[in-house]
Amino acid sequence: PMLIAIVGALFILVIDLVKDDLSKAFYTMITIIFIVIDLAAVTGYSGGDRGFFDVMLLDGLSIVSQIIILVASVMLVPLSMTSSRFHEYRYPEFFALFLFMIAGFQFMVSSDNLILIFVGLETASLALYTMIAMHNRDRSFEAAIKYFTMGALAAGFFGFGSLILYALTGSVELYQISEKLIEMNFEPVTLIILATAFMLASFGFKLSLMPFHTWTPDVYEGSSAALAGYMAVVPKIAGFVVAMRLFEFYVVSGVEWIQNLLYLIVVVTMTGANVMALIQKDVKRMLAFSSISHAGFVMAAILIGSTQANSALFLYWVMFMFTNIGAFTMLWVNRHKSKRWHTRFDHPYEKFSGMIKLMPFGATVMGLFMISLAGVPPFSVFWGKIYMLSAVVNEGFVALAIIMALNSAIAAYYYLKLVVFMFFHEPAENDGTVYMKNASVQLKTILGISAMFTLLAVFFVDSILEYITRLVEVSGF
Repeated sequence: PMLIAIVGALFILVIDLVKDDLSKAFYTMITIIFIVIDLAAVTGYSGGDRGFFDVMLLDGLSIVSQIIILVASVMLVPLSMTSSRFHEYRYPEFFALFLFMIAGFQFMVSSDNLILIFVGLETASLALYTMIAMHNRDRSFEAAIKYFTMGALAAGFFGFGSLILYALTGSVELYQISEKLIEMNFEPVTLIILATAFMLASFGFKLSLMPFHTWTPDVYEGSSAALAGYMAVVPKIAGFVVAMRLFEFYVVSGVEWIQNLLYLIVVVTMTGANVMALIQKDVKRMLAFSSISHAGFVMAAILIGSTQANSALFLYWVMFMFTNIGAFTMLWVNRHKSKRWHTRFDHPYEKFSGMIKLMPFGATVMGLFMISLAGVPPFSVFWGKIYMLSAVVNEGFVALAIIMALNSAIAAYYYLKLVVFMFFHEPAENDGTVYMKNASVQLKTILGISAMFTLLAVFFVDSILEYITRLVEVSGF
């Protein structure tokens, strides 16, 4: 299926060579068409699990993660039509890079071969670095450089970890590596710990787990709001799938030190990110730390390693995807091309003061997203949290479940803080610039889809969970 995205990217580049003055509406529609065809190929796939010299692995994990990647991508692309303020969407290269990035993430989740995972990871990352820089602001260049530097470091860690695993087992296939390590009884311990530490550091950067999270708020702040919302969803689900393939055989095999290490990472990431989010003065940075906290929450599934936990991971991320993209889309509405509300921050809380009077639809929708992210029932993210907590309790991790519940309560404060500003404060005066305006048709469509899913998730959460569980069980996870 990922070849469809690659063909689409090459098609856009060829069209641009032939005729270079086509409107962005044309490239937007071409991109959407190829993503939809790709999605149809993924959902309709009925071939074997393995192919292409056994390097490709299109199992249940691959299918469900690709669906999440492609649905999130379809939601992002129409935002290019919302305004001429963001010039990166005028370049055909942006859409080509976007499709190459999608293909990279698809390859990454559709293999248990360390070489192909690395190729997919770097293909997606290199495209994403460039897309961030194309926003063409001072902070965008800074964000792209930081992301590139941290990404290069993570790639180095991945390479060293893969090298050690290959030296120990003679294979780069994860299923063969797991069989060999179990046969060796996880000896020599020192080298295996070293390889695992390199891999954890690599995916710690990609998943923005603490203490590898430092790039995240700055990169999100420098990116366009829409792309930042996308980055909080798609690269992380790809990272979770690879982490699931890589670390869960340790957990299933009863390797105690990896369980303790993952336990520590989960608790520190959730708690630390929530504490940092509490003191943020900018909504975009708050949402960046919020996404780190959600990643830590979901990482508990890797620690547990049960079918229920893995199913809960995907359910959580589906629920989080719509709500999070919707929240970042609302920041897109409140962005001005040439003027900034604040010399330091683009989206301070004060900017949203009295939003219910200036933009009732936007305030209501943003409030819905904040309440959902806080885990308030019956909205979408609540169901992801409750299924994840039930999986944690069922495996006997009661203390961890209590910590996760307390962190959800802490997170409610900074989400509701924005709601208070929007609904209970008077509109703040600045320089007379109109930062809030009625959303375009495209924005209203994306916001409407996100809001409806967030509001009505209770009616179809069981069907989604049943579908996900069936795919996860087929994969043997």
